[in-house]
Amino acid sequence: MSPRDGPLERVRIAPPALTASASFGQLSASGVLIIDRASGQLLLAKDAQVPRPIASIAKIMTALLIVEHHTMEEWVIVPPEAQGTGGESIHLQSGQQFTVGNLLSAMLIGSANDAAVALAVHHSASTEAFAAAMNARARELGLLHTSYQNPVGFDAEMQWSTPQDVAWLTLFALRSEEIRQRMSMRGATFRSRAGDPVTVTNTNALLHAESGVIAGKTGTTPGARQCLVSVVMGSDDREYIVVLLRSLNRYADMRAIVRALAS
Repeated sequence: MSPRDGPLERVRIAPPALTASASFGQLSASGVLIIDRASGQLLLAKDAQVPRPIASIAKIMTALLIVEHHTMEEWVIVPPEAQGTGGESIHLQSGQQFTVGNLLSAMLIGSANDAAVALAVHHSASTEAFAAAMNARARELGLLHTSYQNPVGFDAEMQWSTPQDVAWLTLFALRSEEIRQRMSMRGATFRSRAGDPVTVTNTNALLHAESGVIAGKTGTTPGARQCLVSVVMGSDDREYIVVLLRSLNRYADMRAIVRALAS
């Protein structure tokens, strides 16, 4: 059975070591999970199976569906629904044309909400239909404590996940070079079909600013507070996926984890 056809491979996960947990000190995030990317082994968990809003971390699933069904060279006509989308945006105008790859970059690097809506409508004709596709894919992957109501990450009654499900989704999504590359980029510049320039900067302030953080995705809403998923390189040259949900200071939390993994 291929990964596309069935749930994520669930490796045997050891219980978190108390000595490892203690070394991270007090983290403000209410939900935390750290796993070894190669093996899936658990290093640290804090209320990792409790559902919470996840803000723009939802865009990882949006990206996964897009790369599984579209080429990066496809042209997307910006739909009216995308224009004026609130929050982070690249100020798309209805009728503009960008490639799927351009919009994927805007969404994963700059967390552009209008890019997420444009991609969702391109794929499913409506954001509601796309959310249904997100939920279907989550079930296929065995993410049983995850629910999506929109492709952006806006707070909504049926928009939530757990640190454990987010970590497994990230582990799976990073198998895509298109996703991994964009989650690792500090910025990008591209143009519309008509030549309109767009520049985006990664919303993860720690990306490459500290040597251990090599990829990531941020998320912030009133309901979710500060969320952050990062790929961190440890001192043992192993990559770790770190999930922080509902943090009061995600960068302070992540710095503490980076220091611990580097020691």
